[in-house]
Amino acid sequence: MRIDWDVPITMDDGIILRADVYRPVKEGRYPVILTYGPYGKGLAFQEGYPRQWKVMTEAHPDVTEGSTNKYQNWETVDPEKWVPYEYVCVRVDSRGTGRSPGYINPFSKRETKDFYECIEWAGVQPWSNGKVGLLGISYYAMNQWQVAALQPPHLAAICPWEGASDFYRDATHHGGILSTFWSTWYEPQVLAVQHGVGERGSINKNTGELVAGPDTLSEEELAKNRTDLDHDIVTRPLINDEYYEERKVDWSKVTVPLLSAANWGGLGLHARGNFEGYKRAASKQKWLEVHGLEHWTHFYTQYGVELQRRFFDYFLKNEEGDWKEQPPVLLQVRTVDGQFIERKEKEWPLARTQWTKLYLDPESMSLSKDKIPSEGKVQYEAFGDGVTFLTPPFEQETEITGPMAAKLFVSSSTVDADLFLVARLFDPKGNEILFNGAMDPRTPLSQGWLRASHRKLDPVESTDYQPYHTHDEKQPLVPNEVYELDIEIWPTCIIIPPDYRLGLTIRGSDYKNCEKGTKFHGKDMTGSGAFWHDDERDRPREIFDNIISLHAGGGRDSYLLVPIIPKSI
Repeated sequence: MRIDWDVPITMDDGIILRADVYRPVKEGRYPVILTYGPYGKGLAFQEGYPRQWKVMTEAHPDVTEGSTNKYQNWETVDPEKWVPYEYVCVRVDSRGTGRSPGYINPFSKRETKDFYECIEWAGVQPWSNGKVGLLGISYYAMNQWQVAALQPPHLAAICPWEGASDFYRDATHHGGILSTFWSTWYEPQVLAVQHGVGERGSINKNTGELVAGPDTLSEEELAKNRTDLDHDIVTRPLINDEYYEERKVDWSKVTVPLLSAANWGGLGLHARGNFEGYKRAASKQKWLEVHGLEHWTHFYTQYGVELQRRFFDYFLKNEEGDWKEQPPVLLQVRTVDGQFIERKEKEWPLARTQWTKLYLDPESMSLSKDKIPSEGKVQYEAFGDGVTFLTPPFEQETEITGPMAAKLFVSSSTVDADLFLVARLFDPKGNEILFNGAMDPRTPLSQGWLRASHRKLDPVESTDYQPYHTHDEKQPLVPNEVYELDIEIWPTCIIIPPDYRLGLTIRGSDYKNCEKGTKFHGKDMTGSGAFWHDDERDRPREIFDNIISLHAGGGRDSYLLVPIIPKSI
């Protein structure tokens, strides 16, 4: 490869961002794979994220095959697996991070404009064929949706891999409940490589240069060069704010060809946005792929890289290949033993879905296909274990694939209530089946959330299988009065064997299946990944440590809506 380090890209306000450019030795014009983000283009994957690197490479040796792995970088492509196929790989340190000076403000209008200008810069370089593709995970996927809506002329295709597309609903507030992921993530992953950390940070072993340099600034100077992300999010509990407006995607303007890759286990950040992006984008050429395992794994495996290259070969190189035969939807269907069955589909959600209501019976604590004739209720303490409703054992193998939803009739002892819904699967002995999630190795089948005061629905956007809440006003409860709530549960997939049971747990706090779990920056992931909802500024105990009553039967038909997929004939 020919590598150009710290190539300057001048923005319209004069700030100079820095990019590393990996390109073929042979002179020519090549398509570009570009990323723009905050994790430090010079920080090696192996150094910055050693646990994840170890887990991935030990379980999937094909990740390291065919590469020296000297240029591996968190959530971006390995140039050694792209440049030999006649691509140029460009990594840009976003404004205020790594080698790029400026003010850090994640997903802001300024960042999106920078991204646009980087795409346009790459599209006119002498080594570029004028076609730029975007490919990356998480942050490097989320900002693809935003910049695609600006329609950069040289942007030819995007592949957002496990990245939220609605900054409020997918990321900062689940059902209106604040997620503390962002305050946990910001300092160790972004501020650790803020431009100006300099000598207090890492050294790029390939160049000998400081990853977050070249200057070393004081803590006071660093603080002036970044937004207080925690404050930004905590002080904006509703969506009707310019902060979310500038991070909103105009789907009518996302017209570029796209391949959206979601993760069944990406509850909390790495799933919903990819399904929504696929459904909502105005692109006439769009594909959805859904897989499992950790959110970094298949991006780097042979399976993932070959899928990505086939897509970009078609749209960036005009190579026919076999992409024309690619199904609109490609599912890795999940099984209870941790395996996956690949299946081609034509749409999402699947047109042949049998939407099935399972009614909550408070007397037997069961989920029944029949409505419950007599009225009943069950109570639980919000900060306790909640209550669980179970189906009878399945008589035959049954597949559930798609979004889920619940309708609940609820009363609270206080003026609000947070509902945490957990779809679970139990084997014949009553043991819960846990899945290897995008971040947490012990995740349930799916989850959904709703703050009762955010129950207002958008009648245009809502469907039976996906309630869509406006989150634009707070509607307090009258204590002990019953309210009808519609709750979105994120898409899932599982083939349920005979004698297994489906369960719905309703709680008032985060789902947990263990006391000590895998660490995320020093905090335990105990079943809900790194997406905790435990900030007392958002959830004061005098309101949310309450008694919640679930009402069902006798006309109050509380139910779980399940997407059952009939076997192909």
